[in-house]
Amino acid sequence: MIGSVDPILQHPLGMTLGLFSVAILELIVFLSCFEWAARYRCWEEIKRGNMAAALATGGKIFGICNIFRYASSKATIYDFIVWSFIGTVLLFLSYLLFEFVTPVFRIDREIAEDNRAVGVLALSISVSLSFLIGASLN
Repeated sequence: MIGSVDPILQHPLGMTLGLFSVAILELIVFLSCFEWAARYRCWEEIKRGNMAAALATGGKIFGICNIFRYASSKATIYDFIVWSFIGTVLLFLSYLLFEFVTPVFRIDREIAEDNRAVGVLALSISVSLSFLIGASLN
């Protein structure tokens, strides 16, 4: 399999399509992990018009894709897979830590109740940490 894919990845278009395909698959997997960890259903809340859930989820999507941007500078698609996985796991762990270190209120509960200030804070943390994580990948 590797021998048959590598020649395709040597071409810039092949590499672009390969990175794009892997990134979309990883995005779906990692968003599912975030959905599983949250105490609310992100997409159901967004469908109901919950702006805080939309902001928090948008921050997660941006954060994950920003890590992918940094990981895409690696030499091969295999390196991209490894480093994007490591970076996104770090982002996921920081999400869990964020919930843990805010004892004053429960982040997930506030987002489920459409507390937009908490949604903006969650978005900001995801985006900010993705830049830190991404910079460490280079």
